Amino acid sequence: MGFSKYHPPLLLIHLSLLLPNLVISADFTTLIYKGCSGQPLPDSYQPVLTSLFDSLITQSSSAHFYKTTTGGGGGGGIFGLFQCRGDLSAADCSNCVGQIPKTADRLCGRAAAARIQLTGCYGLYAADGPPGVSGTSMLFKTCSSNQAVGSGFEVRRDTAFSNVQGGLAGGGGFYVTTYESVYAMGQCEGDLSVSDCGECVSAAVQKAEVECGSAIAGQVFLDKCYFSYSYYPNGVPRGGDGGGGFGDDGDGGSHGSGQTGKTVAIVVGGAAALGFLVICLLFIRSLWKKRDDY
Repeated sequence: MGFSKYHPPLLLIHLSLLLPNLVISADFTTLIYKGCSGQPLPDSYQPVLTSLFDSLITQSSSAHFYKTTTGGGGGGGIFGLFQCRGDLSAADCSNCVGQIPKTADRLCGRAAAARIQLTGCYGLYAADGPPGVSGTSMLFKTCSSNQAVGSGFEVRRDTAFSNVQGGLAGGGGFYVTTYESVYAMGQCEGDLSVSDCGECVSAAVQKAEVECGSAIAGQVFLDKCYFSYSYYPNGVPRGGDGGGGFGDDGDGGSHGSGQTGKTVAIVVGGAAALGFLVICLLFIRSLWKKRDDY
């Protein structure tokens, strides 16, 4: 019995439609924590808050950090800001910031002040002006319940932590690195000086060491900076986000212009898709060869 007639070009079209499904994407809009004021926002301030959110969303398409005060007349002024992770694209930053107003409304209602931290960005507003707290005040921390086993973890962890501190000392406000299976990342608020950034991140690193100990992952959020790390005994996964980002193997690192976890995931997904396509083409070729032999 002969083979039915094949249409390789048509098959290639169907295969090409499958390629996007093989690309691994990262979600930057997952909630990490929220802080809500116990004081209600006066009704007269509501239009001002709406205008503030509109301004923040507009700016997020072209900036990773922005702060402003909206209003100030009869309706009162509201201070607000947003910051995106240093390795996010403009589109991802805008998408992340776009989630902040609805998340704040859902979780905080009409609070006079609120802070929303997502995996890829954070935003805050305050009817009384900028929050008057220390830049190194701890807002939130989380440590994995899983503990590292075996020897060498503390040395690897401390080296990765030191690399982040050293990287931020060079400026840029954002640094991500991987050292021997320990992924680490730090970022400071956009208008913080290099020295203040270094002081803030050093405080965050110290808190991570004390609070998380041998936990395989941890996140520490201070008022003006944050620090996170993840330990992978079998190596940092190539298709993952490394607990907030992705760094290359080795002891190198990158600033905001470095390769992101999402980019790496796309490359890996594309390579897998290409391999799958090659296998399919070889299979089709063998079928055609067998048909010609009949």
